[in-house]
Amino acid sequence: MSKWRQQVSKWMMQKMDLPADVVMDLPRITMIGQLHIYIENHRGVLAFSNEELKLKLKQGVLVIEGEGFLIKTVMPEEILLEGKISGVRFSDQQVQERGKGASR
Repeated sequence: MSKWRQQVSKWMMQKMDLPADVVMDLPRITMIGQLHIYIENHRGVLAFSNEELKLKLKQGVLVIEGEGFLIKTVMPEEILLEGKISGVRFSDQQVQERGKGASR
């Protein structure tokens, strides 16, 4: 993010009382124990299995690990996952868009 954009974002958060996740386009993650996790502001599901969920973010990937996963709700930018969550981590790996610059 450019220095100018960072300054504008910081000013908007302070002066307009806007939350950081909105201004900076960050994911909002709400966890209830190890049983539920609700993620807002993601860019799509990259992979899902009984033991792992990978979500594309503006910058990188969110990886949720555990067991017995079940997607209870999925919307364009929100998802509710149930199961036994053992780990949540961010990965800086870049996700290449399908059909954009990919050579086969």
